[in-house]
Amino acid sequence: MSLPPLKILLTAPRGFCAGVVRAVDIVERALEIYGAPVYVRHEIVHNKFVVDDLKAKGAVFVDELDEIPVGDHPVIFSAHGVPKAVPAEAQRRAMFQIDATCPLVTKVHMEAQRHYTQGLEIILIGHKNHPEVIGTMGQLPEGAITLIETTEDAEKIVVHDENKLAFVTQTTLSVDDTKDVIAVLQRRFPSITGPLKEDICYATTNRQDAVKLIASKVELLIVVGAPNSSNSLRLVEVGEKNGCPRGLLVQRAVDLDWSTLKGLKAIGLSAGASAPEVLVNEIIDAFKMHYNVSVEKVVLREENVSFKLPRELRPAATLA
Repeated sequence: MSLPPLKILLTAPRGFCAGVVRAVDIVERALEIYGAPVYVRHEIVHNKFVVDDLKAKGAVFVDELDEIPVGDHPVIFSAHGVPKAVPAEAQRRAMFQIDATCPLVTKVHMEAQRHYTQGLEIILIGHKNHPEVIGTMGQLPEGAITLIETTEDAEKIVVHDENKLAFVTQTTLSVDDTKDVIAVLQRRFPSITGPLKEDICYATTNRQDAVKLIASKVELLIVVGAPNSSNSLRLVEVGEKNGCPRGLLVQRAVDLDWSTLKGLKAIGLSAGASAPEVLVNEIIDAFKMHYNVSVEKVVLREENVSFKLPRELRPAATLA
């Protein structure tokens, strides 16, 4: 019996960004140099497949530092960044700490610190309880940063002095939604100081723009990513807001409900910044069991960004 035809529009860029590549490399390199176990505070990135793979290689994931036994094994902080209190506590305990915070998140931390030093009240646009937001707010004393999430929040926020005001944003937000929130802040507080270069990272922007290219051409957009991955969730939303009738976030091919995936002619496929390419290929292979699949690559632009490993993990440092 012949299978019905299905076109898959495969967006690029998709999947791993430079910050995620660096974070995963940090754990793997630490395991190579120092041996197992290497301890990681929180998920290094938001992807179960990646975390499970690193666990199998000897990484031990913990929620807090007090779960780590005394010893000289490295403790690594996740790509999302941590409050200042965490490395301070690690130092107090004489732990060998390695910071895998994405450099673009670190940039936001430095911006917030600069605004604070200049005596400005800081507004953070982001999602409550996201690890990156917790890390950014934890760079400064409690109360120095006020979190807002929506345009409604921006309309209601009360500030001490609108002439001494700045904003920063989480790096993985919806570009369009964030523009709307910023527009409200700038209308209400014309002298508010913003980032010199926008805080939403290049990878988030590129993946959202790539999804916009195909959204109106497909019946379904599948995004490979974790349910706690902010940038993956935003990709689904961007697809639906730009003409795609239905968006679906899945972690693995096994999550696909084939009873709801009948009669399709064209679908879009992307992946969040912490989803490896092997999972994208797994989804394509699963569809080949049900459809005669043709894959069309839709390339927005090429990415060639890379970030250096921390000094203590670079080859020259380990030869000393």
